Amino acid sequence: MNPKLAIHGGTAVRSIPLPPLLRGALVIGGEEKEEVDRVIDSKALFRYYGNDVQHCVERLEHQIAQEANVPYALGVTSGTAALIVALKALGIGYGDKVIVPANTFTATAGAVICANAVPVYADIDESMNLDPHDLERVYDNEVKAIIAVPINGTPCDMDGIMAFAREKGIYVIEDVAQSLGTTYKGRFAGSIGHIGTFSFQMQKTITAGEGGAIITHDAGLFERAVRYHDQGSFREKMRYGFETGEQQAFAGQNYRMSELTGAVLLAQWKKLDPIISVMRHRQQAARRAIEARLPQVRFRKSPDPAGDTGSVLGLFLPDAETAVRFAQAVEAEGVTCFRMYGGRPIYMTPFLLHQRTAEKNNFPFDFPFRHPVAYKPGMCPVAEDLLSRYVHIPISPTLTERDAEDIAEAVVKVYEGLGVDQWTKA
Repeated sequence: MNPKLAIHGGTAVRSIPLPPLLRGALVIGGEEKEEVDRVIDSKALFRYYGNDVQHCVERLEHQIAQEANVPYALGVTSGTAALIVALKALGIGYGDKVIVPANTFTATAGAVICANAVPVYADIDESMNLDPHDLERVYDNEVKAIIAVPINGTPCDMDGIMAFAREKGIYVIEDVAQSLGTTYKGRFAGSIGHIGTFSFQMQKTITAGEGGAIITHDAGLFERAVRYHDQGSFREKMRYGFETGEQQAFAGQNYRMSELTGAVLLAQWKKLDPIISVMRHRQQAARRAIEARLPQVRFRKSPDPAGDTGSVLGLFLPDAETAVRFAQAVEAEGVTCFRMYGGRPIYMTPFLLHQRTAEKNNFPFDFPFRHPVAYKPGMCPVAEDLLSRYVHIPISPTLTERDAEDIAEAVVKVYEGLGVDQWTKA
C-alpha cells in the first residue's frame, strides 16, 4: 500500500520546506558586499561621472559581452526596460505588430504595448516555448518582429524561429529574462536573434533585486539602444570606436543602470556558472529517479536538453483538475510545486485580453490595422491545454543531493497516491 499523502493527514516527505523560488538571491554573500562597499566609499553612484567612479556597470557589460560572445552589451534598469529599449532600437512603434508567445510573463506583452506597438500571440509546443510552426498562422505584413522567450531555463527552437524571420524579413528579439545562461546548440541565449534582453530581478538566475541588460552583434542597433536608454546621449562613443555625430541622436528615456546595481551584479555574474551547474545536476538527478520508478511520466520537452539551465523540473498531468490536485499534494509534502501563470496563457490576463492601457482611446490598440487585432479564449489552443495541466518544481542552487531525492520521492508518492492514470510517453 502506498504511504498516506500528507494532504490526507500522512507524514510529509520533508519536515522542512525546500528553499523559496529564488536562485541568485540565495547565494548573495561577502563578495557582493565588498563590491557595493567600494562604490559607497567612492561616493560615485552614477556610472558616467563622479570623483572616483568604479566603472562597475562598464565592467559588467564587458563580462556579459565576453560570456555571450557578442561585441556589445548594455546595462539597464530592468528586464522590462531592456525589452522596451530593444524594441525602440529596432524602430518598432505605433502601427506595428510583434509576435509574442502565448506562454510568457506579462512584461513581454506589456513592453510591446509600452513601445506603442501591439502584441499578437503565437501558440507553444511541449517545450512550453513558442512553436515556430504556428508563426505563419499569426503573421501578416504588419508584423515587424518576433519575441522568442526561453521560459524557465529551456531554450527555444531558434533554428525554426530564425528561418521564419529571415523568410519574412522581420526582427527577432530574445527575451531571456528567466533563462540567463541557457544555450542553444552551443550559443548563448540572447546572442542568436538580432537583439537579446536579460533581467536581474529578484527571482532570476542572478540578481541585484532589479536590473537588466541588452546584447547585440549589430553596431547600429547598439547605438540606438544606448541613445534611447540615456535620453538621446551616447557618452562612450570612444570606448567602442564609434564616430557618429549628433545627427544620429533622438529623444529617449532614462533607463541607466546605477553603479550599485552593477556592483552587485559583478559579484553575481561570477557565480552564474556554479549556480547553473548545481541546478542542472539536481534537476537531472531528480528526473532520473522519477523516470526509474515512473517511466510513464511525461516531462517537459526541450529542443536542446544540453542547453537547459535546470531551473525547474516540469511535467504534464492528464488534465487540469489532476494538475491542481497534484500541485497541492506535492506542496503538502514540503516540495514547492505549482502551475505556471495559474494555468492560463498570457493573453487571458484581463487587461491584455480587453486591450486596456493607460492612454487615451487605449492607444496603441486604436491604430486602424488592415488586419484587426482581436483577442479571445481559444486562439492558442495548445497553450490553453498544456498550461492547464502543466506543473513545475523550482530547482535552487542551494539544493543538496538529498533534496533532489526528496523531490523525486514526493513526485512518485503523490503520483501513485492520487492514482494518476498511467499513460505512455510521447
